[in-house]
This record gives sequence, C-alpha cells and structure tokens, in this order.
Amino acid sequence: MKLHELADNPGAAKKQKRVARGPGSGKGKTAGRGIKGQKSRSGVAIGGYEGGQMPLYRRLPKRGFNKPNRLEYAVVNLGLIEKFIAAGKLDAKAEITEDVLVAAGLTSHKRDGIRVLAKGEIKSKITLKVSGASASAVEAIEKAGGSVTLTAPVAAAAE
Repeated sequence: MKLHELADNPGAAKKQKRVARGPGSGKGKTAGRGIKGQKSRSGVAIGGYEGGQMPLYRRLPKRGFNKPNRLEYAVVNLGLIEKFIAAGKLDAKAEITEDVLVAAGLTSHKRDGIRVLAKGEIKSKITLKVSGASASAVEAIEKAGGSVTLTAPVAAAAE
C-alpha cells in the first residue's frame, strides 16, 4: 500500500454544502435564510425566544437566594484522611493543619477553610486543626482518641 492509495470509506465523509455560491447551487442568493428580518442577518442568536409566547424562564417562579458573601469550604472526609495516613502521605503523630492537608493532596485548595465531614471511618489517633467540622466527625475523631481544634475561617479572619 502506498500513500496515494489511501482513501476513506465511501460515504464516510459528506461534502459540505457551500451556501451563497450562485443560483445553480440550490442555496444561492439568500443562502437558505429567507428574506429580511433579524434571523437573516449574521451574528444573531435569539436564545429563549418562543415566538411571543411567555418564555419558560419567565413562566417559572423565582426561588432561593445566594448570599453574596457566603463562605465556601473545601470538604474533606474522615475516610480520605485515614486512607492518606495508611498510604504514608500524612503523619498521624504530627498536628494536621489545613496547609498540611493541601500539601498532601487531599484537596487542591482550601477556599475559605477546610471542613471535615464524617463519611468513612477513622482509626488513627490524630490532632486536627481546621476551620470547620461536623459534630459527628468530631465525635468520631474523639472516639478514636484524637482531638479537633476549630480555627476561624480565612475570610472571617480577613474582615
């Protein structure tokens, strides 16, 4: 087989329709866009327009509220901490801070702080210093013989 003998399967590649290339092309003059009006012009997208009918985004009620200055925590689960200790990426004997958790790769960034949740089991005795922890996570760590110290979140400390 030579390079000039290579070819695609018949019907695999469909030729593109060239619009606005004269009356013989079948898509000449207005290029299949009809005449006049907003949709015949280039660079127009009428998103959400339903022909004058009340659009869906206006028919549905508005709900909820997003607090503009809310705190966003990076979430770390107890099972993941245990997994990293078993893998040797975290030292259970040293104090585990938010910076240590980020450096170990448990979370990519700490946002406004790190919050520990109780998903998974913890068997190691650890000393944890984080911005937040659920009551069940604190209970699980203390049951394993460890302790949790809660610090002020990063954003609250900056204000």
